[in-house]
Amino acid sequence: MNQQLRELLDLPNVNAVGFGYKRRRGKTTGEPAVVVFVEHKKPLQSLSALEVIPQQVGNLQTDVEEIGELRLLSNRLQRVRPAVPGVSIGHKSVTAGTLGAIVYDESTGEPLILSNNHVLANRTDGRDRRSRLGDPILQPGAYDGGSLPKDVIGTLYKFIPLKLEVEESACPIASIASLYINRFMRLYRPHYRMKFLKKTDSSNLVDCALAKPITKEDISAEILEIGAVKGVAEPVVGMQVKKSGRTSGVTTGTVRAVSVMARVNMGDNSTALFEDQFMTTPMSKGGDSGSLVLDAENRAVGLLFAGSDLSTICNRITNVLRALKVRF
Repeated sequence: MNQQLRELLDLPNVNAVGFGYKRRRGKTTGEPAVVVFVEHKKPLQSLSALEVIPQQVGNLQTDVEEIGELRLLSNRLQRVRPAVPGVSIGHKSVTAGTLGAIVYDESTGEPLILSNNHVLANRTDGRDRRSRLGDPILQPGAYDGGSLPKDVIGTLYKFIPLKLEVEESACPIASIASLYINRFMRLYRPHYRMKFLKKTDSSNLVDCALAKPITKEDISAEILEIGAVKGVAEPVVGMQVKKSGRTSGVTTGTVRAVSVMARVNMGDNSTALFEDQFMTTPMSKGGDSGSLVLDAENRAVGLLFAGSDLSTICNRITNVLRALKVRF
């Protein structure tokens, strides 16, 4: 039998053979079969005599399944071209996060890289000069060895500003007051600076941004170890979800709550409020930010952006797509 399997493997377009059960209309029949895995299924009339897979091998029927090209799964922390969702990526000034998905501009149809604002745009509010459109995006991220210019995969294309609970005041009077106070303080406390802060009533729906790839050939849409996105769905309590992230790879969880309002530590002693989020059981670690969250049918439901040892929190994907004006 091994010789017969080897002969099947030598046929054009065949890349694996094994023993399994025959499937009809997508369902397993329980009937033992030699399963022949092909890169692409082709109509019988288009095959030459040398390409046709026999209907039977020994006492077993054959079954043909399309699986695409078999390849080594790239290390998530290394440079990958074409880069796929699930690998390391980041703004030139950021450590590293996760390339979440490939999406398409609603107006132009061009492919774009989706992740978080704090991954691709360095947590900017749009006024703080932490990043600007056109900044280099590295794959892998800088923490994983990505460097300028050799690892630039794209440029910052669009972001939704992140609003902090407390921000530096832009009031002219406050600016003048802080100027004079700091001049005085330099005489007695040269290492100190004072600034006026104000509490805002702002909240966030999303933490998201887009990068434009240098070339379309540098990216591929299938999520590492998960596959293609097959639509969009809303999260519901009890839903089983999964993600493919830079740090923890493919993990699964359960939606615990929806319509969540949360206060998130943004670093630098700052916090931000987020509304209309959903919470899952723990399924992420640092560096997984930006991962696309999907249901069991590979429908996108969220964009992972924060978490703890006991939970993970995600933007609803419909809010993300609407804000960025993109689609799958």
